[in-house]
Amino acid sequence: MQAATEHQRLLIVDFGSQVTQLIARRLRELNVYCEIWPFQRVTPESLREFAPRAVILSGGPASVPEAGSPRPPAEIFELGVPILGICYGQQVMQQMLGGRVTRGEGTAEFGRAWVSPEGKLDLLEGWFDGLEATGREQVWMSHGDHVAELAPGFEVFGTSPGAPFAITADTARHFYAVQFHPEVHHTPKGARLYENFIRIAGFDGDWTMAGYREQAVQAIRDQVGDAKVICGLSGGVDSSVAAVLIHEAIGDQLTCVFVDHGLLRQGEADEVVTMFRDHYNMPLIHADERELFLGELEGQSDPETKRKIIGKLFIDVFQKHAGEVGGAKFLAQGTLYPDVIESVSFSGGPSVTIKSHHNVGGLPEKMGLKLVEPLRELFKDEVRALGRELGLPPSFIGRHPFPGPGLAIRCPGEITREKLDILRRADAVYIDQIRRHGLYDEIWQAFVAILPVRTVGVMGDGRTYDFACALRAVTSVDGMTADYYPFTHEFLGETATRIINEVPGINRVTYDITSKPPGTIEWE
Repeated sequence: MQAATEHQRLLIVDFGSQVTQLIARRLRELNVYCEIWPFQRVTPESLREFAPRAVILSGGPASVPEAGSPRPPAEIFELGVPILGICYGQQVMQQMLGGRVTRGEGTAEFGRAWVSPEGKLDLLEGWFDGLEATGREQVWMSHGDHVAELAPGFEVFGTSPGAPFAITADTARHFYAVQFHPEVHHTPKGARLYENFIRIAGFDGDWTMAGYREQAVQAIRDQVGDAKVICGLSGGVDSSVAAVLIHEAIGDQLTCVFVDHGLLRQGEADEVVTMFRDHYNMPLIHADERELFLGELEGQSDPETKRKIIGKLFIDVFQKHAGEVGGAKFLAQGTLYPDVIESVSFSGGPSVTIKSHHNVGGLPEKMGLKLVEPLRELFKDEVRALGRELGLPPSFIGRHPFPGPGLAIRCPGEITREKLDILRRADAVYIDQIRRHGLYDEIWQAFVAILPVRTVGVMGDGRTYDFACALRAVTSVDGMTADYYPFTHEFLGETATRIINEVPGINRVTYDITSKPPGTIEWE
């Protein structure tokens, strides 16, 4: 779906930085539509077709002086639009335009640093407005190489102890560059830099959910025509918003298929079926496929294998029910932009696949269905905003994310029915605790993982040998980065006591305090 093609667009060229997605988030928060492209995708032809109003060159792990290091096409500097280079992006800009980048030599910087503005800042046309008042600004550096000689036309507008060219610009061509990372939290005023940059580039902030809804509805109608569509409905926010949006576009041409794969939370199947069949009056097939999924997963412990089995079975089930619908030509999914980013591995490029997503990567030819993915360009918080725009109940929009593979990825190691039953009960107690304490809306996602170990315990006067579980709760904006929620010890103690007392099969409770990165939110 190309609902965004009418918007003013910004292109982010990705050289493999682990925080490139944060650049996109900063821009979307400013109502600017942007896309992240791996540098290999950027060609003179694709640039002309995309027609960006501005370009940002991301950071990356490579070294500009090395032979074969990533480069954008030279034509990118001939577009006549403002360009912002960040870290590696600054270095590659300088190298390609006639400057010089060198390695090491005592000017590497990692972590917090201070940049002091200098020169005639008025030449920057307000790009540095709001950041120079104190005489220096805190930034986050992560570089070993550095610019040693500026390209013709560039001037220095800021320095740090390890980066004599920390802020540079060719104001005549509207080329700006920084050695630090303005997109990260540790550059407190970094968002202001992006705000100033898009103002200079002439963006009107036309990326709104009301506008997206209107264009998405029309794009769905154009793509589908009078054909029938089946939608994989999990009951999560993503698939639910996708279903309501598509139903608005094509009405009863849409049939939702809710697959109960035996990996759902306690009471979830009844809740989802009741809401969509009764409240939204959508055609809905409730596919009870518990035996199929659990049978195929029996004995499997590798996380990627489990994900791929589930993904294949989902396709098989949809294929079967597409035949029941009769004449369905499209399959709708709630695929999000972060799903697409995490699942892509660029051949020969700097990025790697984090983990497979069961709903990313297209469909096998034998299925005979084409994909409708109306949320593919959105981050999670934008999906929630679209849900509000569509009138979904606040309690439903605010639900914590639930993965397509369900409890399979919260059950490290081999999956058994016994472990799933224990996990459902423990998770229900945990979420009940969070709601009782009024914390649910403060937390991005919370769940229990049952660990593949048994531990010795004492209950009453007897010895137990039961499972251990881990509680997980994180705060986040879009799921790309996350930090653990700082529960009080009193809360954790109370919750652990309830789980051990109320859930047979668990005798030990732990709390996971890993951030993302280095961990992921889910355990598998």
